[in-house]
Amino acid sequence: MPVEITWWGHATCTVADSDVRVLTDPLFARRLAHLRRRRGAVPPSRARHADVVLVSHLHADHLHVPSLATLAPGTRLLVPRGAPRAVPGLRRLGHLQVREVEPGDETVIGGLVIRAVPAWHDGRRLPVGPHRSPALGYVVEGEARTYFAGDTGLFDSMAEEVGPVDVALLPVGGWGPYLGEGHLDASRAAQALARLAPRSAVPVHYGTYWPIGMDAVRPHEFHAPGEEFVRLASGVAPEVAVHLLGHGESVRPEVAR
Repeated sequence: MPVEITWWGHATCTVADSDVRVLTDPLFARRLAHLRRRRGAVPPSRARHADVVLVSHLHADHLHVPSLATLAPGTRLLVPRGAPRAVPGLRRLGHLQVREVEPGDETVIGGLVIRAVPAWHDGRRLPVGPHRSPALGYVVEGEARTYFAGDTGLFDSMAEEVGPVDVALLPVGGWGPYLGEGHLDASRAAQALARLAPRSAVPVHYGTYWPIGMDAVRPHEFHAPGEEFVRLASGVAPEVAVHLLGHGESVRPEVAR
């Protein structure tokens, strides 16, 4: 069965590979604090069907306890080491099989090997709490090697730590007009693409949530990152097929055989 990638908005994707469904950073909310979903409907119930769920870091738009609570009993959940201590709500999700992981850890699920890899990002549960957990990316290896970057900036050892991959799911924006260090915007994501050299890429983490009251403030910052990434990637990594998906759309990328 071909590998299939579905983007549900923000950093939430389904990777279907080797008859296993992998869900990333599930966020099934119309509103989160000062953020409102401005594009794309809340993902349908089928988006919640997963064999394993990957959480990249503890920020509430990536580790969203109410969304995790809607997952089916027995779903396996991989979270950064220390997450249950930093986020007490996780400890109440007794219907899930929670495993704490750190860079280098591997988890075998069916025909997949899921490897946690480093990310350069603040992994704390902000704005409260001193407890630190590593921010992670994940490489899902089955028929394809798919890299879910979570939230990260560029770092020198990215290509070495991630290893060769077929598909890269890269954040290209965020939920506000300004991105500091520890993030990929469209330009830095294109540079990451050139370093990783996958066969295919899908831009994520943009064009979904936007701060309340900022609709008239630099609105192009909300819509533009995906198309800007496509444009920049064509210059620095022209051999990579970039798939610009709408919310709920899927692609079956070409993978090495």
